[in-house]
Amino acid sequence: MRCRLFGACLVLLLALGSVLAVPADEAPQWLQQAAGVKPPTYDKEVPAVVLRKDQAIVVSDDGRLTTTTTFAVRVLTREGRYYAHAVELYLTNSGKIRELNAWLIRPNGFVKKYGKDQTADRVSDPNDIYDEYRVKVIDASSDADAGVVFGYQAVSEERPLFNQDVWRFQNRLPTLTSRYSLSLPSGWRAHSVTFNHARVEPGVAGSTYTWELHDLNPIKPEPASPEVSNLAPRIAVNYFLPEGSSSGTGGKGFEDWVQVSRWLSQLHDPQAVPDESLGAKARELTANAKTELDRIKAIARFVQGLQYISIDIGIGRGNGMRPHTATQVLAKAYGDCKDKANLMRSMLKTINITAYPVVIYSGDATWVREEWASPSQFNHCIIAVKVSDEIQSPAVIQHATLGRLLIFDATDSNTMVGDLPEDEQGSFALLVAGDAGRLFKMPSLPPESSSFDRQAVVDLSPEGAISATVHETSSGQTAARQRGEFRELSSAEYLKMIEAWISNGATAAKLSKVEPKDSSDGGRFDLDVAFTANSYAQLMQNRLLVFKPAIVSRHDSLFLTEPTRQHSVVLDSRSLSETVRIKLPAGFDVDEMPDAVSLDTAFGTYKTTYEVKGGELLFSRKMAVKAGTIPAAEYQSVRSFYEKVRAADQAPVVLMRKQ
Repeated sequence: MRCRLFGACLVLLLALGSVLAVPADEAPQWLQQAAGVKPPTYDKEVPAVVLRKDQAIVVSDDGRLTTTTTFAVRVLTREGRYYAHAVELYLTNSGKIRELNAWLIRPNGFVKKYGKDQTADRVSDPNDIYDEYRVKVIDASSDADAGVVFGYQAVSEERPLFNQDVWRFQNRLPTLTSRYSLSLPSGWRAHSVTFNHARVEPGVAGSTYTWELHDLNPIKPEPASPEVSNLAPRIAVNYFLPEGSSSGTGGKGFEDWVQVSRWLSQLHDPQAVPDESLGAKARELTANAKTELDRIKAIARFVQGLQYISIDIGIGRGNGMRPHTATQVLAKAYGDCKDKANLMRSMLKTINITAYPVVIYSGDATWVREEWASPSQFNHCIIAVKVSDEIQSPAVIQHATLGRLLIFDATDSNTMVGDLPEDEQGSFALLVAGDAGRLFKMPSLPPESSSFDRQAVVDLSPEGAISATVHETSSGQTAARQRGEFRELSSAEYLKMIEAWISNGATAAKLSKVEPKDSSDGGRFDLDVAFTANSYAQLMQNRLLVFKPAIVSRHDSLFLTEPTRQHSVVLDSRSLSETVRIKLPAGFDVDEMPDAVSLDTAFGTYKTTYEVKGGELLFSRKMAVKAGTIPAAEYQSVRSFYEKVRAADQAPVVLMRKQ
């Protein structure tokens, strides 16, 4: 009996041993070498370190590209596990991902391989109805934790629209080795431009060019800092056929921005030919317009109101940059940014107003660089409308030959004519106007263009409770943000947001009135709020009432509290004016009142005043900040400014009960 039991246990152990002895997958030699590299010690907030980031491109005689991407990352913290993923973009009609494999190496040496069965194929932008860009994804984050090394290798093929490319040496993560190589057919040549770093010269071996950087430090995220694309080194590369040869590949290179304008004009101009349906609609919309600006606004409102839907077919042939015809867009009542800009341009043409497309990068005002002429630097299309001297607006630029041009984004439904989205202000954009096209700097609007005025009336009881009404009027981008919140949130979500904002200044406030009013025609947004809050003022020893006259907090928080900083500070234009009338409770006098504050710097001003009159405390504060970038070396002056503003906002008033 005992022997049989022992034998059964032995069989079971052997069986388990055979399962446990199944060999792990084997990582390729390049990944094993990368995993063997000991990285420096980083700050505990750095989640991962890139061990290797390579891209090797081979250009065939017919211009087709074969690209091998090699990537390895070591996860340093649990939060860093999300970097254990591979994402490869491809264009369905002109490219493909030929291979995609990934491996994860645990600290004990165990290797797990990911291949076709673990690869997902998705659309690149789920917001688009149809998009020829897709991505193949391997996500190993659920298997990853601190200490693992994840790597992948992909091989892709494509026929590019332009003989141009961009290589980002890093993102935010520290990167030990980053390399980009370009192998060209015999006789071809390449030229590069370096951004955010001293010029990176390529090593050249025959017709292969190689650019590389090593030991790149992490880029720390900081509030109000430049976009990482303005901090991380990258190169833009042009590659050319031999002198005198003609391009039968369809690939293009551009010597200057006028060439880019000519090329884009060939895509846009034929699509902007108006017909009677466009003319009839334009006349209908402008029937009651009395001025040139009224006519532009009427058509702008209509175009902004069309549903945004992107359907790009034939992107590999340039159709990602070609709008649909204006008549199609009007008939279908939807379109993307270039469709909307083209429709507005065509409708304006029917009422004898000339307009031009403008291409820009949305989301990063520092992305487009004038040193590299390329249409691939842009991801958005807006419009420039030729206007007379009658129209005065900070959104107007002066063109040397085309005259005064009013810049407008027909896609951003929260931004009105005469205003510009914040992420477009100050950036480079290209006017698409054939030989007259040029790269220009978008206007940076002054603080008063994004103004905010608040009037508050408050009754303070002897017990410290308050009853208050607040009326706010905003314009420009301040109004655009509030308009966007009002339009995008449900009624319940909007009310909850207002409650949280009021309670941030007046704890446990109870709202009795919330009335927003969107006067989008005039660019204004108004908000009326009424509320009560018990124990707002602190009653001490039954004789002192202590409270802050800045009862309602700002919609946007004050920042810049860290003692030191690595990067420059990017400020947006702001203008705030607030008046608070507090009816003092019977039987109390003002015992202590803060000193008035007056701050005046090159980038901003702030001022407070206090006055007691007719049984009321009148408190006012005004603040104006100019758009601009403050170097990190001058950070302390910006930090000091905001520290003093915070202190003034928190300064209390003390009331004493009369004897």
